[in-house]
Amino acid sequence: MIILPHVLPVVLGMLVAALALAAWRLFMGPSVPDRVLALDTLYINALALLVAWGVWRDSTLYFEVALLIGLLGFVGTVVVATRLLRGRIV
Repeated sequence: MIILPHVLPVVLGMLVAALALAAWRLFMGPSVPDRVLALDTLYINALALLVAWGVWRDSTLYFEVALLIGLLGFVGTVVVATRLLRGRIV
C-alpha cells in the first residue's frame, strides 16, 4: 500500500498552518528580532510547501522555484541582519 498520496494533503495543510502562524508573528511581533525570525521561518515554510507540492504534483518546476526562494531568503536575511547590526545596508 502506497501511503504518500494519503500523507501529502495532511503535510500540505500543516505547512499552510505554519505559514499562517509565521505571518501572524511577522505582523504582530512585539520586537524587531521576533519579526526577522518570523520572516526566516516564513520563507523556510514556503520552501517546504513548494517542495511538498512538487512531490505531490510530480513536477520539477516547483523545486527550481524553491531553490530561487531559498537563495532570495538567504540574501534577505543577510541584508536585514546587516541593517540591524550596522544601521546601514552597504
